[in-house]
Amino acid sequence: MLTAEGFGDGTGVIRSENFQVDLHGIVDLLSNHLYSSPRVYLRELLQNAVDAITARRVTDPEAPGRIDLRTGPDGLSITDTGIGLRPDEVRDLLATIGRSSKRDEIGFQRDEFLGQFGIGLLSAFMVADRITVLTRPEGGEATRWTGSADGSYTVEGGQTVAETGTTVTLTARRGAEQWFKAPTVLELVRLFGSLLPVEIRVDGELATDGQAPWDGTGPARKAALVGYAQDRLGFTPFDVIQLNSPEAGLTGVAFVLPFPANPTERATHRVYLKRMLLAESVEGLLPDWAFFVRCVVDTTELRPTASREALFDDGHLETTREALGTQLRGWLVRLGTTDPQRLDKFLAIHHLGVKALALHDDEMLRLVHRWIRLETNLGRMTAAEILEQYGEIRYATSVEEFRQLAAVAAAQQIPVVNAGYTYDTELIERLPQVIEGATTRRFDPSELATSFDTLDPATELSLRAFVRLAQTTLDGVGCEVVVRAFEPASLPALFLIDRSAQFTSELRSTRDRADALWSEVLDALDTRETSKPQLILNHRSALVRRLASLGDPGLVKLGVEGLYGHALMQGHHPIGPADAALVNRSFLGLLDQAVPTQDKDGR
Repeated sequence: MLTAEGFGDGTGVIRSENFQVDLHGIVDLLSNHLYSSPRVYLRELLQNAVDAITARRVTDPEAPGRIDLRTGPDGLSITDTGIGLRPDEVRDLLATIGRSSKRDEIGFQRDEFLGQFGIGLLSAFMVADRITVLTRPEGGEATRWTGSADGSYTVEGGQTVAETGTTVTLTARRGAEQWFKAPTVLELVRLFGSLLPVEIRVDGELATDGQAPWDGTGPARKAALVGYAQDRLGFTPFDVIQLNSPEAGLTGVAFVLPFPANPTERATHRVYLKRMLLAESVEGLLPDWAFFVRCVVDTTELRPTASREALFDDGHLETTREALGTQLRGWLVRLGTTDPQRLDKFLAIHHLGVKALALHDDEMLRLVHRWIRLETNLGRMTAAEILEQYGEIRYATSVEEFRQLAAVAAAQQIPVVNAGYTYDTELIERLPQVIEGATTRRFDPSELATSFDTLDPATELSLRAFVRLAQTTLDGVGCEVVVRAFEPASLPALFLIDRSAQFTSELRSTRDRADALWSEVLDALDTRETSKPQLILNHRSALVRRLASLGDPGLVKLGVEGLYGHALMQGHHPIGPADAALVNRSFLGLLDQAVPTQDKDGR
């Protein structure tokens, strides 16, 4: 019970006791919340074995470096030629959960060794009911430690072992026998330990060669890397980029994807830590814009998370990320300088990635300015070509707006860029900040009208009655009728609306559909005096001239309504209810003129 004086029986005596650890609970925590799969048990065993060999070689560089795994029907044994443990070290390291600091005291300093968290051996309890460690230090006696899943353990001294080193034997848990089958063990050893600089055998078969895919020189190295990407990553890379960051102790390669990557998905990479596989899908190694590569790297300095399946996102990782991004950017710049045709092929695949980088990087924007071709109404051209030929870049910010203007602007030899694709508007607007003398501006549809030819006074006078009647016809839809002469002559009418008028039109349309409260709010915002949309009739069109010469006002009205509907559809403009009613009335009226409706007597 709890008393005023302390814990205990009320006598006032305070006793010091240790926490009792539920090993089953710890193993459950490891398997369900820390490690992604029980397969990591083998990685942890290999890690301990490699650390032991490394520790022995600190004082004896010529010491053997071997790890032998033997599979059996009920479990697995793994033997290393490492430093071994003294009896007191066995208790400190194997019987104290989380005692990572003790490793440093006996020589396992973190800069040189894989293990850091003191819980690696516990991971074996995810697949084993019993763990036996038989270990002998050089010049000392062997000790046997046996731990059970119920939390108990025994330590036996005076064991007979011929060689220095350690053998760990696992007895399989019921239902976990598949993790100890020879093919599975061999596969896991090759997965986690293929780059380790020690000889590893499984049932006598050499499982690893310790060679990284980027080791070697010359053409053979490039061929080996391409083969590695094909075998391990499932694609033939567009190119291979060498990566190197001394501050992070990082070496490796980036494989350029031969197909477009989704820029909204974070790229993942295969990362080794001191030649041991950390994980196959590590995020955050590269900047977000570098989604067009997949990396395979080894690092000695970056910190892993506690599960050893990801990198700890600290300042060191951020610095490394920036350094690797600089190397990828340098590859792109060199490609543009030394092999423009190959750069064109790359940009055809990965233009989104380069554009994303150019949003924040001046050097990449200069590359985009020179090499990425933009869609214009006069053909595909680079920003540099447009500026050189026309002095400025005029652009539409949406695909719909571009479609409305492209054909007519092209006929007037006015270049307009379709900047409705991802990043294009932002990049064009940023060009003047980076490219000296560059001028860009959003193209306003009302500019087209100023480029059209006006009619001579006599023609305008002869068309006055026609224009007045056409204007009366379209007053109901708030459209102004103008007659001009422009190319192409095959286009009889053009519907133009400037940005301010378009905003007001959309505002009023939304207000009409909103409830009473929001309608009042939107009505308060509708204070702009804007110009009306225009239906510009093309006097060079034979259809318009014939329509203007008709003497029947009813036919003229039907024809103007039809041209209005044609202009809306030709320019891909939205058609509202009033527009649709007007167009339907035009079609029905023209149909009645062509096929007069019969009366009830059939006349």
